Amino acid sequence: MREKKETKEGIYWSSGRNYGFVTQEDGDIFLPPHCSGQAWHGDRVAVELDPVQVPGGRPAGRVVAVLERANVTVAGRVDRIGKELWLTPDGGKLPAIKLVGGHASLRHGDKAEASVRSYGSRKEPPLAIPLRTFGRDGTRQAATEAILARHAVPRVFPPEVLQAAEQTPAEVPAAALEGRLDLRGSLVITIDGPMAKDLDDAVSLERGEDGTWRLGVHIADVSHYVSEGSALEQEAWRRGTSVYFADQVIPMLPEALSNGICSLNPQVDRLTLSCLMTLDRQGQVLGHAMAKTVIRTTERMSYPDCNTLLKGEDQALATRYKLILPMLRQMAELARALGRKRRLRGALELESTECSVLCDRQGDPVEIQRRTPGESERIIEEFMLAANETVAEHLSQAGRPGVYRVHEEPDEGKIERFRQLAAQFGYALDTPDSFGMQKVLDGARGRPEEGAISMLLLRSLMKARYGPENLGHFGLAAEFYCHFTSPIRRYPDLMIHRILSALLDGTLTGSREQKLRIAAAEAAAQSTQREVEAETAERDIEKCYMAEYMQSRLGEQFSGLVSGVTRFGLFVLLSNGVEGLLPVSSLPDDSYEYSEERMELAGLRTGRVYSFAMPVEVICAAADPGAGEVTLDLAEKPETFGQKPPSKQRKERGRSRRSGRPPMHTPKKRRRRR
Repeated sequence: MREKKETKEGIYWSSGRNYGFVTQEDGDIFLPPHCSGQAWHGDRVAVELDPVQVPGGRPAGRVVAVLERANVTVAGRVDRIGKELWLTPDGGKLPAIKLVGGHASLRHGDKAEASVRSYGSRKEPPLAIPLRTFGRDGTRQAATEAILARHAVPRVFPPEVLQAAEQTPAEVPAAALEGRLDLRGSLVITIDGPMAKDLDDAVSLERGEDGTWRLGVHIADVSHYVSEGSALEQEAWRRGTSVYFADQVIPMLPEALSNGICSLNPQVDRLTLSCLMTLDRQGQVLGHAMAKTVIRTTERMSYPDCNTLLKGEDQALATRYKLILPMLRQMAELARALGRKRRLRGALELESTECSVLCDRQGDPVEIQRRTPGESERIIEEFMLAANETVAEHLSQAGRPGVYRVHEEPDEGKIERFRQLAAQFGYALDTPDSFGMQKVLDGARGRPEEGAISMLLLRSLMKARYGPENLGHFGLAAEFYCHFTSPIRRYPDLMIHRILSALLDGTLTGSREQKLRIAAAEAAAQSTQREVEAETAERDIEKCYMAEYMQSRLGEQFSGLVSGVTRFGLFVLLSNGVEGLLPVSSLPDDSYEYSEERMELAGLRTGRVYSFAMPVEVICAAADPGAGEVTLDLAEKPETFGQKPPSKQRKERGRSRRSGRPPMHTPKKRRRRR
């Protein structure tokens, strides 16, 4: 009688190279070649465990059943083979699919989306019916549309949603002001990017005679216009978040709301939910009040203008904004106090340099801008953090429902790996907590490896998520935290507003409270998933824009740092913010051994070592906007480049490879990016 083996359920992840993994709560399960059955990348599967484990202690197994399909629709390149059309899916992790049904308009070389009808078998290929085309494969435009489709980010709103948005009033009616705290006489400003149109947060500040601060954070009352269960609400729940890339935004809510009645535009009445805090000189919140309010912002400020004002570099600008300049200077003082308070309690300060793609009037990328946030950005960040913490504590202490922003403590194994890698740069992690981590970050501040150390630490931390229970935020060292300040572009914030409004109205009782508690749990799960999809789409689209920009820089030389090490090459982050692949075939002639632990490629013959954070000079060799890939080559290949005296351990490794195992060779075909 055959012994019954243990089975587990999880998500199948294809490597694209004939083996894969299944992720589940107890850790990853390795799937050797030919053990994935009929599963496709992303499917939920049942795995039968093999009692023999792979080296390193990781369990192995094989797929015995596909429980849920992840790929209902697939995007990729259309290829004509004889009289048949086939779809080669993007990403290199799904099999080729035969297209059936009507496809008269499809051409060889198109990028298209198809609906899967059959997932195939050992004898029959997968089948799919074409749905739509995005344009010619290889173009940034087609790739962008395909990425949006793959991550379920629709550009167009359903007719019933647009109709509901059109019925929303363009101005605040007098009846809506009843029962609200009137703050229209207060000095209230917004500070955003110069091109922003969805202005959902405004701030005010007054200094009391006793030296305390009275900080007001006023957030657009989106829940007043997006009623529970409405078409607008359901669409916002499905989207979860707005998506931003290059010069475009795909909003969570139609523009009539996001850029209109919900946007805190200057000199017009707007409905808001306000968090009114009293703080001492050290930035400690002494007391707070939540209120439904109406405001009329005095000025619509931009980050660049505010930074210039605070530096005192433009007298004409100072004259133009003389009414708000004293308050702005006080805001900078309070923000510094809040920042000091966060650092003292152990909040992490990771490198904050940002990259943005600038486009011309035709939407084509013409520049990649790297900038470090200035004092005005820090003002808004600190004030929003303070409001988010205060609101989270308000709901949690009252035992009310909530959608909390959760960032759990990092995994011990990942922290130990960070400790080892940081030690290679000469930094010691004295304590495995946020204080020890910040000490390492501070030690690297201003040094060439600062970005690398920050990146290593970020990879060691847990991914923040949404949850119905307050579990604190490790990175911010905050006991209470939620997202309250961006209801125009994030659904969790809208949910927090709905709960707060019910609490303020006195209707958060009985069945109403229970209903919102269930809705909060559902919103947390949905919003976490949609956030991941949106971030992935934004990142992949940005790569396409950057690759198109680099097409005009072919042959140019760039300085960069190694940002990733793989068996097939090095990822290099260029000084302009673009990341490209330096294939192992472009390294000086040798056989290279890959070490995941040390994050390096070591030449067995020469002893040359290429490691994480190593500075390199490279040339842009190729750029593919359709795939979002940039390929690099070494600018020069002297015999001593990258060379380190081979250690005894490396010599022994080389001998063992030569004595038996075959060397690692350069793959004939360049693999796709991570």
